[in-house]
Amino acid sequence: MDIVVGFQTLFSNPSALMFVFLGAFVGVVVGALPGLTASAAIAMLVPVTFYLDPLSALAFLYVIGKAGRFGGSIAAILFNTPGTASSAATMQDGYPLTQQGKSGKALKTASIASVFGDFSGELVLIFGAAAIAVYTAHMGPPEYFAVYVMAFVVIGSVIGKSIIKGLLSTLLGILCGTVGLDPITGDTRFGFGILELEGGLSLVPLLIGVFVISEVLVQAEQDTRWSHADRQQAKSGDPTDHYMTFREFKNCLPVMSRSTLVGTLVGLMPGLGSAVACFVAYGEEKRRSKHPERWGKGAVEGVAAPEASNNAVSGPSMIPLLTLGIPGSTIAAILTGVFLIHGIIVGPEIFTDSRDLVFGLFAAGLIGIAVYGLMGYFGGPLIGRAISGVPARLIYPFVFLTAFIAAYSSSSNTFDIVLMSIFGIFGYAMRRFDFSTAAFIIAFVLTKGAEEALRQSLIMSDSGVMIFVERPVALAFIVVGLLVMVGRAVAVARQWNGQTGAASNVE
Repeated sequence: MDIVVGFQTLFSNPSALMFVFLGAFVGVVVGALPGLTASAAIAMLVPVTFYLDPLSALAFLYVIGKAGRFGGSIAAILFNTPGTASSAATMQDGYPLTQQGKSGKALKTASIASVFGDFSGELVLIFGAAAIAVYTAHMGPPEYFAVYVMAFVVIGSVIGKSIIKGLLSTLLGILCGTVGLDPITGDTRFGFGILELEGGLSLVPLLIGVFVISEVLVQAEQDTRWSHADRQQAKSGDPTDHYMTFREFKNCLPVMSRSTLVGTLVGLMPGLGSAVACFVAYGEEKRRSKHPERWGKGAVEGVAAPEASNNAVSGPSMIPLLTLGIPGSTIAAILTGVFLIHGIIVGPEIFTDSRDLVFGLFAAGLIGIAVYGLMGYFGGPLIGRAISGVPARLIYPFVFLTAFIAAYSSSSNTFDIVLMSIFGIFGYAMRRFDFSTAAFIIAFVLTKGAEEALRQSLIMSDSGVMIFVERPVALAFIVVGLLVMVGRAVAVARQWNGQTGAASNVE
């Protein structure tokens, strides 16, 4: 089996194996820090991967993303502050458990559910990606451009609260992605006479600015304090309140299975992400529960459902990237840049050109899941206490300084620091006005491939843009994108009408 070859490839590379363990540790700690996301940590660490072999670099960042999703549950349960957006639903029942002196039960439930969901999602990736790549390998430029269009429309219309702001964020990403030399004519576009812009906007300083600098600015205007709830509430004297009992596991197993399915389906859709999956799973399981009145007051199932779902997104979100070259999440978009840095073209050909590397990465993911699961199960409270002892006023200045070092080290060019600063302010403005930074970044990464597919399609066509209508597969992708956008618009309209009707009844 290919995954066996993957494990052989990984274990023959001690450096890569070491970075799997390091990535699990970094991911859990970063995820547990309120306000600092795994995406921000990965963005800062991309320059480090310049000096690593491809498998070590990819495994390191991939495992950080996995562990970071779980790490957010530690902050949600202990601090009542979601460490990541994907753990926001976890605190609905996780923190009440802590208030009851059952933080150990909540953390262990989160660990088990996260490993269950992530492991299941990883199996979908391992056995599904290669099978799908067999079919996508036969697609031509028109079909690829149609997939890009679908991705742009889905990402823009689904991510965020506003469809208009989501689509505008996507358009801004496309605009920034066109900076540099025209791939056909070689003319400079949007260069403004600046020599450094002829090669386009550099991905690393842009990522650090949008994710890291903007986050530091957001935290700077807030009174960022967190206290360890364990110190405020006496721990329960009942030993069963400090772990997940077999009966609770048995009751949660169907919940975790259904939530994992939700996370897998969400992960396959470009741009939706784990934040969407956790709330969908939480809401659905609460609706199905025989005792919904317990939810929000410390239900173990209320921790298991969102954690299984948000971690199940990790593996499937890589399938669009590896089979189509389209990142399904922000972390996958960053990994796209790492692949390109090491000269690896993502797409269906990767399963023939770099098969050992890909399955080595899958093996790293499986080991990373086991490592962060053990860390969380046995060391979650310890990590929480350590973080609560570090003042926020020390963490974020350190992150700010590290961001400047990372931006400069990517190419040893001071212009990258300027670029990072500009996009830091830009990212801060986007967040302040509820524009989607995730949609912006994913669109930026996709633009180059979309433009090349469009130009190639038009060159090979005798009927102009009608080639996308004449090719059934291309037309199907475009229709799917439009249907998703229409469905989202209808849902928003119904929600708006419902709120308007409720307000009218009140008056």
